[in-house]
Amino acid sequence: MRRTVLSIAMSVAFGAAVGVPTLATAASTEASAGTHGKAKHHPHDAAAKKVARSTRNGAVHASSTVRGKHVLHTAVASEVPRARRGRRHGGVHQVAFAPAAHAFNLQEMHDGPALRSSVAYVIDENTASPLIDKNSSAVVPIASISKLMTAMVTLDAKLPLDDMMMVTDEDRDYEKGSGSRLSVGSKLSREDMLHIALMSSENRAAAALSRYYPGGRPAFIVAMNKKAHDLGMLDTHFDDPTGLNFHNVSSAHDLVKMVEAAYKYPLIRQFSTAQSYEVNTGRARLQYNSSNALVHSAAWDIGLQKTGFINEAGECMVMQTTIQSRPVVIVLLDSVGKYSRVADAQRVRNWLIQTGAIERLTQADTHHAGA
Repeated sequence: MRRTVLSIAMSVAFGAAVGVPTLATAASTEASAGTHGKAKHHPHDAAAKKVARSTRNGAVHASSTVRGKHVLHTAVASEVPRARRGRRHGGVHQVAFAPAAHAFNLQEMHDGPALRSSVAYVIDENTASPLIDKNSSAVVPIASISKLMTAMVTLDAKLPLDDMMMVTDEDRDYEKGSGSRLSVGSKLSREDMLHIALMSSENRAAAALSRYYPGGRPAFIVAMNKKAHDLGMLDTHFDDPTGLNFHNVSSAHDLVKMVEAAYKYPLIRQFSTAQSYEVNTGRARLQYNSSNALVHSAAWDIGLQKTGFINEAGECMVMQTTIQSRPVVIVLLDSVGKYSRVADAQRVRNWLIQTGAIERLTQADTHHAGA
């Protein structure tokens, strides 16, 4: 796959040339040290909440190409050094960027709930009918949503779940410099690594799972991309197992396919929806909690979920859930604000119920069954 990432100077020129408004993004990674799998946020968040998605200020632009589709990325200038620390080409820093919602025909949605997510896609699983569609074809970074593919590739290999794995320096985050509660030297079973990678988005656990794959991490990443291709996810590409790399990209259309495929794995359903879990690393006992607050809510019936966050992707969430007795898949990408993805999920659920969208589908099924 060929993609181009422009340097800062070229990006500024690109932004000026196309006249595209810019984005102020949050600034951290999910599952950083001491956050129990929750994202830390930069003070820019407060300002970002006050501006509409169509008036994104203080950023630079670049574009890339994924399978012939344009991907536009923006980055707050003050966050550039942190975003791609130590990566240089020709003496110029290369920049990590977050998607811009309005560019390349990405538009605000006028016939659904008001959402902070740039991309939103909700389908009724029984009929495959789209209930909400906001930029569902846009190819954007997906952050830790990637770990659903990591889990499937791990389980497809049918390796013993009780095999012990040790965290090494190779599992540290050299992409963003984020920390982890799993110190180097920690030992856990493959099952425990999978559990906390899915439930708490533990990056070193996901990295270790890929390293212990036959052929190592390079072979694991090849398997991730092959699995995506086999599932018909033609807008999708993976460069790493954690999602810290902003070259892990997909579209909401593709992510529905990934969620539905992952739902067929009982362990992925179980681990991704667990509320908390304790592991013994051989050095300490660690209590992990879910990165998704909705799994604690009695109002939600969630069959599978995964959250994600890096600067370039914004706040992300995918879920398989049941609303008014109907199974639906919800994809929310590139939202700004610490609780925005949870609030958007609530808005989606309320809108589906209040507008009668779910009820009409059920009535249509009943009518067809009786015809």
